[in-house]
Amino acid sequence: MLNSLFAKLEGYYEEMVAIRRYLHQHPELSFQEKETAKFIQSFYEKLDIEVKGNVGGNGVVARVHGKKPGKTVALRADFDALPIQDEKDVPYKSTVPGVMHACGHDGHTATLLMLAKAINELRDELEGTYVFIHQHAEEYAPGGAKSMIEAGCLDGVDVIFGTHLWAGEPTGKIQYRSGPIMAAADRFEIEIQGKGGHGAQPHKTKDAIVTASQLVLNLQQIVSRKVNPVESAVVTVASFTAENAFNVIADKAKLVGTVRTFNEEIRTFIEAEMERITHGTCYLSDSTYQYNYYRGYPAVVNHANETEFLIYCAKDVPEVNIIEESEPQMGGEDFAYYLEKVPGTFFFTGAKPLNSEGYPHHHPKFDIDERGMLIAAKTLGTAAIKVHQQ
Repeated sequence: MLNSLFAKLEGYYEEMVAIRRYLHQHPELSFQEKETAKFIQSFYEKLDIEVKGNVGGNGVVARVHGKKPGKTVALRADFDALPIQDEKDVPYKSTVPGVMHACGHDGHTATLLMLAKAINELRDELEGTYVFIHQHAEEYAPGGAKSMIEAGCLDGVDVIFGTHLWAGEPTGKIQYRSGPIMAAADRFEIEIQGKGGHGAQPHKTKDAIVTASQLVLNLQQIVSRKVNPVESAVVTVASFTAENAFNVIADKAKLVGTVRTFNEEIRTFIEAEMERITHGTCYLSDSTYQYNYYRGYPAVVNHANETEFLIYCAKDVPEVNIIEESEPQMGGEDFAYYLEKVPGTFFFTGAKPLNSEGYPHHHPKFDIDERGMLIAAKTLGTAAIKVHQQ
C-alpha cells in the first residue's frame, strides 16, 4: 500500500510544486484568505471529494472515506501568509506588495492537497476516514485552529498529525519531540504616562522615557532571577515608542513585546510579575501606567505514543535519512489546540534550500527546498495509513 501511495505522490510532484508556486505568488494575510480558501475548496470539488468551506471562518475541511472500517485520522495544513515584502529574485515571487509566504504555509497546503488526491484514489483499499484540515490564520492570534475546532473539524477524529517544513534543517531530516515542542506565545503592551515638558527643565517633568528604560531593564530580571534555571522562558521587549521633538521630554512611552514559556505555572507567574514590576517602577517615578497582557497560543505538547509511532513511520520513507529529536522551539503554533482535544504529534520536515545557507522563517528572502514537500507528504501519508494497524 505504501509503495502505491509513494508512487502516486512522486507522480504528482510537479503538480505539487506548481500549486505551491501559485500560492506563493498569491498570498493572503491571516483572516483575509478568501481566495486561497476558494482555491482549496475548488480543488476538492473537482475531484468529487467531500468538502466544506467557511469552517470556523476561512477554514476548509475535506474527508475521504476508506472502503473498510477503521479509525478517523486528521491531517492539518495552514495557508495564511505574512505582512512581509518578498525580496527573492525568483519567477514565483509574490505579486502582492508587502505580503508573502515567508513561513512555508504555501508548501504545507500543496503537500496536503496532493496527499488527499493520492489517498482518494486509493480509498477502495484503505481503512477508516481521512480528514484534511486546511486552516486559516495560524500566524496571528487568536488563530484559526480554535474556531475550526469549535465548528466541528475534530468531530469523530481519533488522532491528528501535522508537520512544518523547516528551512533551517536539511532535506531528508525529520525532527520529533515528545512533550512540549513549541512554546506558548503571548503578547504584552505597557504604556507609561508621565508628565512632559521642556528638555531644558527636567525637574518639572516625569520623564516617561527614563521610566520605560528602567522598566525594560527591570523586566529582564524576571527570567534571570525569578524563573528556575532548569525551566525555559523568554521575555522580549520588541518595541519602544516615544516620539517627540529634540527638545521635549516625553510624557508617554509604549513598550510592546512577547513572552514565551512551556510551563503553564511559569506563564501565569510571568504575567503577574510583569505587572508587579511595572507598578513598582512607575511608583518610583510618580508615573501611571496601562498594562495589557494578551494570551496567545498555548504550548504545543506532543503525545508520547503518537510521537513514537511517527518515528516508526518516518523510517519507512526512503528519502528520510536522519530522524532526530528536536530541541524545544520558542516559536508558537496553534496546532496546540488540536493536541489539547485529541492525541497526536507535530513534527518538523527539513526543507533547507540547496546550495544555500538559506534564510530563516519570516525573512524577506525565505524559501524552501520543494523536495521537502514530497517527504512531508510521504511521512504524513504513512502515519495516516499505518495508524489503522496499531
